[in-house]
Amino acid sequence: MSMLEHILRPSRIAFAHCDGPCGVYDPASARIAAEAVLSMAKKLVALEGDDLATENTKSRYIAIKEEQAQVAKQELLILWTDYFKPPHLEANPDLHTTFWNAAKLCSQNKVEVNVDAAQDLVDAIGAIHNIFWASKNRDDVPFYTAG
Repeated sequence: MSMLEHILRPSRIAFAHCDGPCGVYDPASARIAAEAVLSMAKKLVALEGDDLATENTKSRYIAIKEEQAQVAKQELLILWTDYFKPPHLEANPDLHTTFWNAAKLCSQNKVEVNVDAAQDLVDAIGAIHNIFWASKNRDDVPFYTAG
């Protein structure tokens, strides 16, 4: 390797969602993560027994629940900071509050097992889904409805 190649070679490789106008945004990954949180909360509540196998299963469910709550939070953050712009806020004055509450639900679901809070997270991301697709004036994407 030449001295010039050594100097120009990056010292670290970083991977990130682009901050450019790629246009590849979709709340689907946040919704899927939230549904996994809800699924794990339901499984944890239904889990019975106190043997080692049950404790192992419980640990795995908790790890998945917490990981997926963090994924949902990261996906929401990308939408909130990269996609939505001032005109979207003008059209949706509660946009910041909607995202704030959804992010707080992600945190709540990381630290507790609460089926109602998990369902609230799914519903909050559903509301964001509706705002997102309405902002794109898309009639071909079904709107989220609870239930």
